[in-house]
Amino acid sequence: MHRWFVFLLSLLLAACGEGALHVQPAEEWLGDEPEAEPMVQTFREVSRAVGAEARRQCLKQTTGQNCDFRILVDLNPQASVNAFQTLDENKQPVIIFTRSMIESTQNADELAFVMGHEAAHHVLGHIARQSEIASASAAEFGRVAELRGGDAAAIEEAQKLGAQVGVQAYVKDFELEADQLGTIITYNAGYNPLVGARFFDRIPDPGDRFLGTHPPNAQRVQIVRETAEQLGLSQ
Repeated sequence: MHRWFVFLLSLLLAACGEGALHVQPAEEWLGDEPEAEPMVQTFREVSRAVGAEARRQCLKQTTGQNCDFRILVDLNPQASVNAFQTLDENKQPVIIFTRSMIESTQNADELAFVMGHEAAHHVLGHIARQSEIASASAAEFGRVAELRGGDAAAIEEAQKLGAQVGVQAYVKDFELEADQLGTIITYNAGYNPLVGARFFDRIPDPGDRFLGTHPPNAQRVQIVRETAEQLGLSQ
């Protein structure tokens, strides 16, 4: 395996953060303190509802894809506010919430929206699509470096750059796609995506940076509102 491909895999899973994960299935998560029980119970309920709807959408929209979502909680107290979707060694979709992420949400609708968004990444096949785009871009950058007389090290660096540029050129579009389908999943699971999207009001706005990893918050909220209107939800 080329080293640039290892870099590609780390790039695609960058949202996972650094350090070991201390995960527990959502349905088995027990709060450390008595006052945490309502939060734990809410997360379990949201996980069941959103997980079921995500599976329904996955079976409806894909063929031959594993649609049995596992929803886990990272109990590492040092883990930053984060939620992400990945695949395990059996290609089973996994959604992981850090505890700090759960605590940062203000209601079940916000939890459901974030979870629906992450599930949508899998339904839309974003990991595979990113891998294909990055591989093609890496190969092209490597070819150009080779034509320019670059040695093995220069070609490898070009491939790394190509993989990164290829992914980042499309990643904002993928986020908007996941917001749109995530809105549908949230609504069908019994939660209000308009309330859920208020989460964007409290997180830093990345702006519209060239090759940024996320689109502006206002653009994401607009996608949610337009999709919610199509579902019959009003402001």
